[in-house]
Parts: sequence; C-alpha cells; structure tokens
Amino acid sequence: MEKRSLLRMQGVRKRFGATLALDGVDLRVAEGSVLALIGENGAGKSTLMKILSGAYLPDEGKMWLGDEEYVPRNPLEARQMGVGMIYQELSLAPHLSVAENIVLGLEPCIGPFVDRRRMKRQAVEAMSDLGRPSIQPHTLVQELSIAEQQLVEIARAISAGCRVLIFDEPTSSLGRKDIELLFKVILKLKDKGIAIVYISHFLEEARALATEYVVLRDGRSVSAGRMDDITNPEIIESMVGRKVESLYPRTNRTPGEALLELENVSGWIKPCDASLTLHRGEVVGIAGIVGAGRTELLRAIFGLDAVKKGKIRIQGQLRTERAEGLEWNRGVGMVSEDRKGEGLALNLSLADNITLSSLKRFVSPSQLQERSGKWVEQFSIKCNDSSDEVNSLSGGNQQKIAISRLLEHDVDVLLLDEPTRGIDVAAKAEIYRLIDELAHRGKAILVVSSYLPELFGICDGIAVMGKSGLGPVRRTEETSEKQVMQEATASLSL
Repeated sequence: MEKRSLLRMQGVRKRFGATLALDGVDLRVAEGSVLALIGENGAGKSTLMKILSGAYLPDEGKMWLGDEEYVPRNPLEARQMGVGMIYQELSLAPHLSVAENIVLGLEPCIGPFVDRRRMKRQAVEAMSDLGRPSIQPHTLVQELSIAEQQLVEIARAISAGCRVLIFDEPTSSLGRKDIELLFKVILKLKDKGIAIVYISHFLEEARALATEYVVLRDGRSVSAGRMDDITNPEIIESMVGRKVESLYPRTNRTPGEALLELENVSGWIKPCDASLTLHRGEVVGIAGIVGAGRTELLRAIFGLDAVKKGKIRIQGQLRTERAEGLEWNRGVGMVSEDRKGEGLALNLSLADNITLSSLKRFVSPSQLQERSGKWVEQFSIKCNDSSDEVNSLSGGNQQKIAISRLLEHDVDVLLLDEPTRGIDVAAKAEIYRLIDELAHRGKAILVVSSYLPELFGICDGIAVMGKSGLGPVRRTEETSEKQVMQEATASLSL
C-alpha cells in the first residue's frame, strides 16, 4: 500500500537576476519515509530547501503540506506549519541553554512571562524521544559536542511539531559513531511518521537511509524513483548528464622505488610510532577514528609539525632538522583538509593559487595565465578563465586547484588529507580519476580519509592509525571495512 504524500512540490521555479536557479522542480515525500535529494554543487538543492524552509518564496509553482497549500513567508512560519531544517552549519545560540534553544522563537508563556517549567519539560521530552536523556536542559549548547548540538537542533524541530524534516549534509562534521547515532535517530523519526528529505554527497549514506530519490541537475528534477531501482553509476550519470564508467577508476599500477620511508616517527603529542614505506606509482590510505593522529602524521611528514623522534627519508635521503620545512624543494606536497582555512587563498585568482608556491621570481600576467591554463585544461576545471577568484568556484574545482599547485611544483609525493570532503559525488569521481591518473604517472600518494569506501576504492593498501601508533599497510584485497573499523576502535579503547 502506497504511503500518503505529506509534502508535494510542483513546477517550482526561482530566478536570481539573470540566473535561473530552479526551473520547474517536482518533488514528493511520503509520511514515514526518507527521500534522498541528490545533485552536484550548484544543481539547485540549497535553493529548493530554502524555499521549503521559508527562507525564499518561489517565483512560480505550488507546494502542498498534507492536503493544504503550503506557502511559508519565513522560516519561523515554516516551522510553525511543521517543516524543520537541519543545516550543515548549525543555527543554534551557543550562549543559551539546551532548553532555551529548543523553544527559541516558540517559547511557552504564562501571560507576558516565559513558562520555564514547561520549557524544561519540553526539552526533557524531546531529548528522551531522541534517545539522549543525558543531555540536560540547563546545559549551555557551547559545552556540547557537534553531534550533541545537532541532536538539540533536531529536538527543536520535534518540539515544534515538525512533520517534515530536512537534513542538509548532516554528517560532514561527525565521526563514525556519531553518524551511526544520527542514523538511528533518523530511522526513529521515520517510524514516527515524519517525512524526511536527506541531502548528502555520500551515496552510501543515501542508500542506507532512503527508499526514494530525486536527482537535480541545472535546477531541474531529471530523475526520480526508488533507490533499489537505480545503480550508483546511473545516479552519477543523471547528475552530470553523461555516462560515468566507474566511481572508483583503477588502472594497473606497478609500484617502483621507495619515495617516502617513515621509521618509528612520533610527534610531541601525535602521531605515535608511525612506520611506513610509500612507493612510486602507489596509493596508500590512512584510516582511523577522528583524532587518532592521521592529520598530524601528514603535517609531520611535510614539516609543519615538529618530530620528536624517528626517521623520515624522502627519495632515499634522511631528513635532518636543517631540512625541515623545505619539503616543497624535496618533492613533497600537501593538500590540507581545511581547504578554505589553510589550503587556498580564496581571495586570489586561480592562476595565483596554482603558481604561488613555485614562483621564485617575478613573472608576467601572460606567463601566469599560460602556466595555470594547462592545469585548467588538463583537469577540466570549470571556470571562465584563470583570473577567476578561487572563492567563486565549486568545492570540487577548488580541490583540483589545490592538487594542481602540487603538480605545478613538480612534486613526486602527494599528501592528501580528506581530499573529497565537502564536494559532491560527481566531483569526487573526478578527483578519484585524477588520483588514479597521477599514480599511473608514477606519483606516490598518501591519502587520509574518514570515508572507508573511498579508501577501499582508490588505494592499493591501507594502514590504520590508532592510539598505539600506525599499523602495517595491508593490501586492500586482503582486508575489509569491518576489519579496519575493528582495528581502529580496538586500538583506541586500549
């Protein structure tokens, strides 16, 4: 028996000046179901959700909530009508308590005064419904973890009588255990009859939660149906408008000589006791729980963090204290996990970002254009030209620029920290193709990722970082995601 539609959108259009952000989108979500909303960055997902949550008014089209037409004039009105939004960047007041955040904007009152007893009772009931009664109503939100803050935001929606709940990239800042808890909460909400729209760049997440999907491309809904009736390559093909052979392309790789050797490397705090050998033409992944020291290992190799003990050899030469910080000149480059804070100069042009670390003398603008232009063409970076500010480009294109800088500097060893964080599935496929191409060219690549399907898809071997140090590199075909997780969690519980 088909479930009743709780939310419907028909022919929704939205224009911003000359830009047509949405061009006749149709969408349907049934009560007690999860709909995956999938699309590239810029496909129109955010605009559509802002219309749903009352932040924007549509120019054309209609929406229904249950049997009534739905036309919210602002987010508070949308919330009062039963539609809640959980943004990637949480919208809580950190200096207020859990209870105050849960009722914010809809405070229970006795006459002109806030009814604090009822406010506390609502908070206790909401957190208990989510299976986290340990989060106390009086606790300041700023004292909670990101995962706990997210639960407070969900509790706020539930407390307001939410019937439709929208999740926008909710796992982007969560570790694996917190993600598992969030999934349990979402499935619990589904069982209560709440209709859920789930936006994620991870297709595996969408498959784990959703029964239905809608794909947006260029502001239009181009594909919709049951998740069981479509494959991941078909979803990606719908997203980009062309055939994609594989999400994780792998050419035949023949490892060459050792380019990076670590021997019992330890930092002052992290990492702890890391030994590893990385060969030319090889991709090795570092797995582990968030906070285990994976990023610190890459920073130590690149000379950003001091090494307390151990040896680092780059292309057979032992690194000395005098050589620390000169890794660019020794053929090592790093892409930071914090793309916006550390990896790129967002207010500078694409050309400046690609060439900045390799310029030893003044060059003319035409030379900059020429040197950066070859990478724009080679890696299909979507831009008007290389004078565009990096801040104007999508996350996937920004990541290609960060990798292009390493190649402009002609490094042989690439250290990639969470190289696909915050970019859509189609852009990930492009980054994976690029990594495979670089390995085929003879580059040695060390990848840190919290996403195990990614590591198993692109790496030749995987090592696990735990409390006691870095484990041995195991060939991907000789291990499994379950074994990696068991090793990561067991080592941290010692």
